[in-house]
Amino acid sequence: MRHLDVLSKGSSIEVPLYDFTTHARRPETTRVEPRKVVIVEGILVLAESELRKRIDIKLFVDTPADIRFVRRLKRDINERGRSVDSVITQYETTVRPMHEEFVEPSKRYADLIIPEGGENQVAIEAIIARVEHLLA
Repeated sequence: MRHLDVLSKGSSIEVPLYDFTTHARRPETTRVEPRKVVIVEGILVLAESELRKRIDIKLFVDTPADIRFVRRLKRDINERGRSVDSVITQYETTVRPMHEEFVEPSKRYADLIIPEGGENQVAIEAIIARVEHLLA
């Protein structure tokens, strides 16, 4: 929220980077300059009421649980060097319960719920039209 406030006032920010292999923040940051359009993404963005107040268009990309699991499994094995068993255990004990408790309920705050993500051309066109309207 602090970063969005700084960006909205025309100043740049230093965004922390996270290392998913070590499960810790990395020492380096990424500089982000203020722009007319700022995209905030993350699985818990809509769960925070103060953050929702700062967002002009609230989107929820609705992906079926089996697709989410398969993507996580492939990513964690291929990019993070994890075992199948460790990914499954984490999914069952943490990821799935936390998704059901925090992420899934947050979709009620979305202005637009998008099934099929980047493949949903109608939703993409609606988002573009809304951003163009806000910039006009």
